[in-house]
Amino acid sequence: MTTEFLVNQIKQKKSFLCVGLDTDLDKIPPHLLEEEDPIFAFNKAIIEATHDICVAYKPNIAFYEAYGLAGWQSLEKTMEYLNENHPEIFTIADAKRGDIGNTSTRYAKAFFETLNFDSITVAPYMGKDSVEPFLAFEDKHTILLALTSNAGAFDFQTKMLDNKELYKEVILTSSQYKNSQNLMYVIGATKASYLKEIREIIPNNFFLVPGVGAQGGSLEEVCRYGMNDEVGLLINSSRGILYASQNEEFAQSARKEALRLQKQMEKFLEK
Repeated sequence: MTTEFLVNQIKQKKSFLCVGLDTDLDKIPPHLLEEEDPIFAFNKAIIEATHDICVAYKPNIAFYEAYGLAGWQSLEKTMEYLNENHPEIFTIADAKRGDIGNTSTRYAKAFFETLNFDSITVAPYMGKDSVEPFLAFEDKHTILLALTSNAGAFDFQTKMLDNKELYKEVILTSSQYKNSQNLMYVIGATKASYLKEIREIIPNNFFLVPGVGAQGGSLEEVCRYGMNDEVGLLINSSRGILYASQNEEFAQSARKEALRLQKQMEKFLEK
């Protein structure tokens, strides 16, 4: 998917909402456990309830790998369903891969070709030759971990390196990589005050922003400091939408929560 197509979807739907499909068998409504594939049954219901008010879905790969082959098959079915029924939706493999050379290329082929994701999250610690293999795939996007929303982000990401915070060096250096126009960046909503300076470094790239809602991030602050002329934001919500209800009306409850966020986003887009 091209960036232009994604921007058009945002404008049409008046939404830059990403729904995180972090599907946990311990949290889904109990009646679904009777299904042949409870994970896929849950995902399908969430997708059908929210696809018209979000522009992206982000399966967290760990939630599928945890169940072995059965979990991986659920992920495959989820992606097949999305690509066949809602090809306009931007898909993110939240895999946080990061290795060098041929290994990165194989990771990229697994998610971009075999599973047909539009993008993947990547850890940049190993540098250029761990990122550029992902960037070599046409119309696919690499989402680099830059400044995350977890407490441990301060262990390394904000440390000073030659009078510059490490996360800024990561962003600046990666912006020079080959095909860097296909880079997006993970910037946590709980770090919203950092967004203004980050936008000065990379004015045109999209930010994937987790941490709004359950982790306490402010949508208003993220939009104020992070939005650009092409919106440039994907706001992820996982638990707040997925587990809004444990009863048989869970999909409707998920839609209600997603719609609440979308209506807030629409106001910021109008501004």
